[in-house]
Amino acid sequence: MNNLKAKSTVEKRNQSAVGFRVALNILERWGCKNDQIMSIMQLERGKFFNAKKEPTSVKLSADQLDRISYVLNIHSALRIVFSNPENVYGFVSKKNHNPFFNGKTPLELMSTGKFGILHDVYRNIDTMRGGQW
Repeated sequence: MNNLKAKSTVEKRNQSAVGFRVALNILERWGCKNDQIMSIMQLERGKFFNAKKEPTSVKLSADQLDRISYVLNIHSALRIVFSNPENVYGFVSKKNHNPFFNGKTPLELMSTGKFGILHDVYRNIDTMRGGQW
């Protein structure tokens, strides 16, 4: 039984590492600075740089894994809405005058580090898929 538990822990850590690497790549392609990434992911400086260097060495909390999920879902929604990479990766850095964003960029809002904002940014981008904007 201990082998199964150990294997499960290793598998979870490997999955977390893959998710972290993918989310980090997306955030960097969005033009995020390290401080913004740390805020969005709720990672302390040391843990962030350790995770960047060796993703499998860092244990991520459920909250941090949820944040990774939102980054991946936002990226997925952007890929569905936009066909060109300029918009997929540039949208979050562009000022948006729709009611939720009120002239701010999605990245400005996400960089506050508030979990609910990640959800709201995702929800607002996801509605673009249905032409509701």
